[in-house]
Amino acid sequence: MPSERSILLVDGQSFYASVEKAAHPEYRDKPVAVADPERRSGIILAACPLAKAQGVTTASRVFEAKALCKDLVIIKPRMQRYITYSLLITEIFETFTPLVEPYSIDEQFLDVTGSLGLFGSAEEIAVQIQHKVKLATGVWSRVGIGPTKVLAKTATDNFAKKQPSGIYRLDHSDIEKDLWPLPVHKMFMVASRMTRRFTMWGLDTIGHIARMELPMFKKQMRRMMGKQSDIQAEYYWQTARGIDPSPVVASISAPLKSVSHGKTLRASLYTRREDIEVVLLELCIEVCRRARRLGVQGRVISLGMGETDGKRGNRFNRQLTLLHPTSLTHELSAAVLRLFEEYWQGMPVTHIMIALNQLSSDQVQQLDLFDDRYKTFELEKTTDAIKDRFGDMAIMRASSLLDAGVARERAGQIGGHFK
Repeated sequence: MPSERSILLVDGQSFYASVEKAAHPEYRDKPVAVADPERRSGIILAACPLAKAQGVTTASRVFEAKALCKDLVIIKPRMQRYITYSLLITEIFETFTPLVEPYSIDEQFLDVTGSLGLFGSAEEIAVQIQHKVKLATGVWSRVGIGPTKVLAKTATDNFAKKQPSGIYRLDHSDIEKDLWPLPVHKMFMVASRMTRRFTMWGLDTIGHIARMELPMFKKQMRRMMGKQSDIQAEYYWQTARGIDPSPVVASISAPLKSVSHGKTLRASLYTRREDIEVVLLELCIEVCRRARRLGVQGRVISLGMGETDGKRGNRFNRQLTLLHPTSLTHELSAAVLRLFEEYWQGMPVTHIMIALNQLSSDQVQQLDLFDDRYKTFELEKTTDAIKDRFGDMAIMRASSLLDAGVARERAGQIGGHFK
């Protein structure tokens, strides 16, 4: 077994656009972008290589993209399909190694160190992955290979995407000639603000950081960012040298501390108490549904809210402790309304966040002499099951049919995008 790890970072090329082109063979030779075609100022979420060649970029506006590419085909995003494809790709990866760590919906790390004896070299595994994913989904994959996660990610982002094969290996022995000449903004986790700071101090390339002795670099960082920057300095210095001890972890989980749900609102539409209360109830329904799905209930309720009248604003986040934990909608909504009435200053609301905290298992229910809480819990669980099977709009509060309701719109979305 090799002494160094063999880690892959597999990236789906123009993932959303590739999925749509696979679903629409008629667009095979056309430039395709994924966005809401009905919103001229909407954002392009993904663009295929043909569209990118004509100047269309991710995060550009729809009207800008159409101006650059007259024959651009814009397809409305379908987030549920992209999630399904991502999970399918994960299953393909798991036929090579159990050590698969999703990094984003279209990027995943694989540690294939223990699989080399079965499937061949890392490069051979990368080729097999490309073919399997392409056959199953129509998505072409770029693969970066390295002994650490940071080098595999760097190989994918800066080199594999430029190779005809879509594969590139970046070992420790290659970083001086391949990694260090790159401009500093190409370094992993260096965004525009940090780039400006580095270039202001003459650190224009990754090599400028890597060649410095760590104590000297820490001293430079303290000048830029203050005395508390030592940990950050060590992270950047190690990244520039390809050092990354973090393993590929099949699943990253931590004890659940809260269950929450929020919504950003157009303040001009939410000026009246009765309209705001509609949204509060809808968010309480979703928080309790999530809690029941996770098998938890919470004793501490929190309400966060922002409000403004255009001249002045107010933000608050307040908590309320109940006598016993709950995941029942009527109990949560009653507590949230108490907080709302006490702390809302009467201005139009811009955002709301509701959370259940201090969680415990819902296997133990507190009984009440005057309220059959267990019966209500089972009724809400039944409602959850109907929604899970037939969709979020199968059962809905009548208040959600009012103009102020947002539940119908959210029922057709995942993460704020169309399913």
